[in-house]
Amino acid sequence: MGILYVVATPIGNLSDITSRAIDTLKEVDYILCEDTRTSLKLLNHFDIKQKLVSYHKFNENERVDSILSDLKNGINIAVISDAGTPCINDPGEVIVRGTPCINDPGEVIVRACRNNNVPVFGIGGISACITALSISGLDTSSFTFYGFFPREKKDQNKLIEEIKSSKVNTYIFYESPKRIIKTLEVLNANFLNLKISVSKELTKLHEKNYYGNISDVLEMIKNDDKSSVGEYTFVIEKDSFVKEEVSCSIEAMLVDIVVKNNCTLKEAVDILNKENSSLSKKEIYNASLNLKDMFNK
Repeated sequence: MGILYVVATPIGNLSDITSRAIDTLKEVDYILCEDTRTSLKLLNHFDIKQKLVSYHKFNENERVDSILSDLKNGINIAVISDAGTPCINDPGEVIVRGTPCINDPGEVIVRACRNNNVPVFGIGGISACITALSISGLDTSSFTFYGFFPREKKDQNKLIEEIKSSKVNTYIFYESPKRIIKTLEVLNANFLNLKISVSKELTKLHEKNYYGNISDVLEMIKNDDKSSVGEYTFVIEKDSFVKEEVSCSIEAMLVDIVVKNNCTLKEAVDILNKENSSLSKKEIYNASLNLKDMFNK
């Protein structure tokens, strides 16, 4: 009986591959991969000579029987994705042949092996979702990974309602550079006090990370002239309240500060900015303008 090895590969920096992964790829009989051209670059870099076999979302169901047969006949096989950990959708493969991926290939053959008592071993390594979470500065005690944020409005609304009703506060998503701004705008419109960590091009030369209130982060990305280049992983930590449930407005907070501190509205804005990091400066400033308009009427 052969063994199926699920091998994690780098999501950017080639130094992130483990020595065990290199040894495994050199010792198996052949390697299943998404794109032979992409994987060949990795193999050439580490002088790995094993045969590559194309295995992706569009042919894995038709190839699973022959692969399973090889394994049963004592052939050892490794499965890799273009980037990160197989079976977990990593940013390196947002689009395959013009179609968004749901999951990285590997899930079908792993399930088939489990159902047929074929040994499966994981060769651990990097994954974008866990890497992003580890540097997010957000709550890591419990979290949910959703993969790519939904594109359709009805699916977005369904997911947002799930998040609002869930007891879990931290969520991890992937997003393409062309959709990152639109996605953050959707989230910003539906949640109050949403903290967010956005990572772009994780482990790569031009890695960039944003952190803070979603309104502020959204403005930073909008002002980045290179925001449409690179792949994104973002982590959100929700507040327990959504916008339509807010009982105390920012305007009310400012008035309370003015009364309690006997200060000007401008001073109240400065105080609230310092004391409440969950609110964006833009939201507080706009609230102060609303108060001025009310006073001038």
